[in-house]
Amino acid sequence: MQKVKEEKDVEVTVSADMKCERQCIEAVKKANKMLGLIKRNFRDKSKETVMPLYKSLVRPHLEYCCQVWSPYLRKYINLIECF
Repeated sequence: MQKVKEEKDVEVTVSADMKCERQCIEAVKKANKMLGLIKRNFRDKSKETVMPLYKSLVRPHLEYCCQVWSPYLRKYINLIECF
């Protein structure tokens, strides 16, 4: 049996030291891609248009399985909350 540094299961990445840094970075990258998609494809940038798009396309990437990988260090929380 080989030793691995990270394991990905159900789209949640867990490292050998049980830190969620990689998962936080991946979640923020996916959310940022969705924000770019919204920015490129929608002309109307009013709050009434952007908020439903944000809630349906961006937030799920930041909240997916957060009970499992729940960030507990301040730097990970800030990384996610800066959105």
